[in-house]
Amino acid sequence: MINGLEIQSILSHYKTMNTVLDIGRLSHMDKLRAMEELWDDLSRSQDEYPSPAWHGDVLRAREKALRLGQDEFVPWEEAKVILRSAK
Repeated sequence: MINGLEIQSILSHYKTMNTVLDIGRLSHMDKLRAMEELWDDLSRSQDEYPSPAWHGDVLRAREKALRLGQDEFVPWEEAKVILRSAK
């Protein structure tokens, strides 16, 4: 089992090599730890990944549709079924 420091080292190594971590070889727990490390790193550097302007446009349109009763929230389990059936 690899720890967080090892994950950072591996990810740093793969980043410099411009390749992808072989996720299939990791255990379930190590995959979760790697995901947490990636999320933590991305969260710390969020200013480096600005959202495109159209994201704000879409969010404003969705908020307006909600206010006007033209849209509604869907429970997550139902949303997953909808998304999977749209493939």
